[in-house]
Amino acid sequence: MKFIDDLNFDEKGLIPAVIQDAGTSRVLTLCYMTREALSKTIESGKVHVYRRSKGRMMIKGETSGCVQKVKEIFVDCADNSILIKVSQEKAACHEGYFTCYFRKFDGHGGTVTEEERVFDPGEVYHK
Repeated sequence: MKFIDDLNFDEKGLIPAVIQDAGTSRVLTLCYMTREALSKTIESGKVHVYRRSKGRMMIKGETSGCVQKVKEIFVDCADNSILIKVSQEKAACHEGYFTCYFRKFDGHGGTVTEEERVFDPGEVYHK
């Protein structure tokens, strides 16, 4: 597919993808995709990512059920990152928050949690 062929994947075959809620414009997470993950995302309409920690591709929400339905895909000016606007089901963060960016710099060297958990990760991931 020309769109994918024109992208600049890094030396490991990855490209960063910013995932944004289409309704609120909140950034949900930053993930990485391979050509295969991006192809699956386009084909299925659901975000697929490459989990570097596990060394494999997976559908976002595979364990939690919190899938991300693709609304639009954008590419940056250098063809080296993408932005995917999604309809987020429940929460994007494996810590149980709507967004992975739930902590804010407090101006004094620490962070403060800015929102409430949507689900208990211990119940979802059996930690």
